[in-house]
Amino acid sequence: MKQITTRPRALAETPFTYCPGCTHGIAHRLVAEAIDELGIQGRTVGVASVGCSVFAYNFFNLDFQQAAHGRAPAVATGIKRVLPDRVVFTYQGDGDLAAIGTAEIVHAANRGENITVIFINNAVYGMTGGQMAPTTLVGMRTTTTPFGRDPRLAGHPIRVAELLSSLRGVAYLARVALCGVAQITRAKKAIRRAFQVQLEGQGFSLVEVLSTCPVTWGMQPVEAVRWLEQHMIPAYPLGELVTPEKKATTHPETIVVHPVTIVHPETIVVHPVTIVHPETGGVPPGTGERG
Repeated sequence: MKQITTRPRALAETPFTYCPGCTHGIAHRLVAEAIDELGIQGRTVGVASVGCSVFAYNFFNLDFQQAAHGRAPAVATGIKRVLPDRVVFTYQGDGDLAAIGTAEIVHAANRGENITVIFINNAVYGMTGGQMAPTTLVGMRTTTTPFGRDPRLAGHPIRVAELLSSLRGVAYLARVALCGVAQITRAKKAIRRAFQVQLEGQGFSLVEVLSTCPVTWGMQPVEAVRWLEQHMIPAYPLGELVTPEKKATTHPETIVVHPVTIVHPETIVVHPVTIVHPETGGVPPGTGERG
């Protein structure tokens, strides 16, 4: 019998410990296949987050670093700056990246750090018992929103890809889904493209991967995939939001240098500042001149 596929070299022989039907395993394989195809296994460094994927370092046959909760982009930044010849990526869930790690991901993207982020969005905190995440859909029931997420109390879901798409440092940004052969094929293509962008030194790249969590969703695996298709994709549209080609036409870089007039090199003139109260138009209490 002819063997037409095999286990990716970048994927370790360790059996996955994820729940039945969880699509983390598919995402892991796609990342490993992309690394194999690009021939970068020997110089790739992964950064594991805190969450269901906390043991990612056991499942990849790569150098790996564990980061504190939400801090994977900061750790990846340090590794990449010290070892610029390495290919550095983070693997993070929505609780890790979009809640406690919001500051880290926004500023890494804004700085244009030449790293790749694989962002798993399953709309819930999986490891800790199914609590509401920043990505939980409106009306979706979780252990902390038993009657469904109410935007009047908990706000609306955060669309991370759209949030980051306005930042100039982002070179590649895509959202894909793990539901069906066609979508999984597109997901692999996007993940490979993200790594390629890093190899070309073009800046920050992120792939948001819509994933399932059958156990905390209270569904059978097949039902969970259908729910993703019917509810998550409409809320989180798929596609490439930022590419190097689009960026070149929509965000041309312009640097404006304003002339500076120096009155005297040793004299510093401090001009008085008046703070106007936004409601009354007057000076707010405590900021006026003292008698």
